[in-house]
Amino acid sequence: MKITKNITTLLVFAITVFFANNTNAQDSTTENYDQSFRLGIGVTGGYVFDEPYGLGLGADARLQYDLSKRYSLTLTTGFTNLFVDGKNNDLGFIPAKLGFKAFVWNDQFYVMGEGGAAFAVTNNYDKTSLLLAPSIGYATKYIDLSVRYEHYSDFAKLNDNGTIGKGFGQLSLRVAYGFEL
Repeated sequence: MKITKNITTLLVFAITVFFANNTNAQDSTTENYDQSFRLGIGVTGGYVFDEPYGLGLGADARLQYDLSKRYSLTLTTGFTNLFVDGKNNDLGFIPAKLGFKAFVWNDQFYVMGEGGAAFAVTNNYDKTSLLLAPSIGYATKYIDLSVRYEHYSDFAKLNDNGTIGKGFGQLSLRVAYGFEL
């Protein structure tokens, strides 16, 4: 429950920042902004908060459509593997996420919220999970660095008392190279 409250707080903060920046009058450069697509190819390393998982590693591709100089829509997919001690226990999945990115400072620092599904594809694990991922980041013309929290609501975890539960989170760092299409 504490994680859910933290996610809610982060999303309320992101929405507040979005509307605070949106109250400024548009200048001529914003009105004449050429909308375009960008593609980013990234690698991710993360720490999973619940047992039996340890390290998480992944690669992704993100298609971004710039609505304006400050706001973008995103579509992200790739592959993520969460490592588990033992033989053939890793959880590998393909995330599919839609998102909204808002640049909040100097057209380089941003907040982003993504939501979608994670489709397990390894070790005969046939579960699909809801995936929510708020993030903050810094982007230049070619480089994108971000920190995000991902919550998988339907994947299994090991509870403290040894029983099997579901739902866990991961904190990860993404480094990506991006370019305009």
